[in-house]
Amino acid sequence: MDMRFTPEENAFRDDVRGFLQSELSPELADKVRLHQPLTKAEMEGWHAKLNSRGWLAGNWPVEFGGAGWTAIQRHIFEEESARAHAPRVVPFGIAMLGPVLQQFGSKAQQDHWLPRILNGDDWWCQGYSEPGAGSDLAGLRCRAERQGDHYVVNGQKTWTTLGQHANMIFCLVRTSSEGKKQEGISFLLIDMETPGVTVRPIVLLDGTAEVNEVFFDEVKVPAENLVGEENKGWTYAKYLLTHERTNIAGVGFATAALDNLRRVAGAQIHRGRPLSQDPVFAAQMAEVEIELMAMSTTNLRMLSAAAQGQAPGIESSMLKIKGTQIRQRLDALTRRAYGGWAMALPSEGGNEGQPLGADEALAASATWLNNRKLSIYGGSNEIQRGIIAGALARG
Repeated sequence: MDMRFTPEENAFRDDVRGFLQSELSPELADKVRLHQPLTKAEMEGWHAKLNSRGWLAGNWPVEFGGAGWTAIQRHIFEEESARAHAPRVVPFGIAMLGPVLQQFGSKAQQDHWLPRILNGDDWWCQGYSEPGAGSDLAGLRCRAERQGDHYVVNGQKTWTTLGQHANMIFCLVRTSSEGKKQEGISFLLIDMETPGVTVRPIVLLDGTAEVNEVFFDEVKVPAENLVGEENKGWTYAKYLLTHERTNIAGVGFATAALDNLRRVAGAQIHRGRPLSQDPVFAAQMAEVEIELMAMSTTNLRMLSAAAQGQAPGIESSMLKIKGTQIRQRLDALTRRAYGGWAMALPSEGGNEGQPLGADEALAASATWLNNRKLSIYGGSNEIQRGIIAGALARG
């Protein structure tokens, strides 16, 4: 396999860089770089700019309004966006629900929901995890009972990212208790403004409230909002999670984090010389850089296979594990490079002595805290190891 980018792909990279330079404001890039929460208006504004360029849904086929990018083009866009500190594309509608509707939704659902995802009429969130069903997602208990032309939903979802902004949620719900627990799950689209839906924020260690609990109390959902067949939702959920786990690898985010670590370690003075020249710290940086290079190569191999029509298998689980480990190691090294300035809370005297600024040091701590979740969501790394072992055992 030829791992080099083609002239066309390099030209596309230049096009992406030009777009980011002209459309991404320094103020917005600084907020992303300093791990400051973005407002809903800022995220929607960035989506609108991408959509006007035809780049919001790079992973969608052209016939559904997407850019129809190759897997390599998507990789390039994500890498350049991360380096420029552009806001991430909120994945729930674009990267998760969109592909499910395109693969399993009815023509009426595709015609109605897909354009609304692109133009921003709907903000989607994900209703998968529950208090007793996280890694063991098939153990979910949120129930939907068919009553005539609608379902009645009762139960709870948790860790619902950005649910405070959403007007729609795609949910896995239990519609049958017979047979294996995976066989009684359905995929339902729910309007969050329906009576009986309650959203309650969860405050995280870094002080933000980007995740929520969502409660359903006798919530009526039109039967036409069922995606695919009743009790076949587990199939659709696995299809969605394959996309999510590959994205979680975050090669672009890790590459940008490594660039930032080099900058920080080169500016911080340790025992009279830059920290980057300390043998122990330099060795730790080199080790994580080598692992990132290996993961990036693996990612490109998988993208190349996908471009030939091959569906990802255990590779998505492998990338999810390694990608999250690398990002967490980079976060930890960056926080260590800042030393005592990267406290969770600023001291009374402030951090004025920090050569790169107090805001950057505190942002490193906030990023380290927030990204502890990476090895848990999208299917914990322990679950991914089980998937890999099971696949290899079956041959």
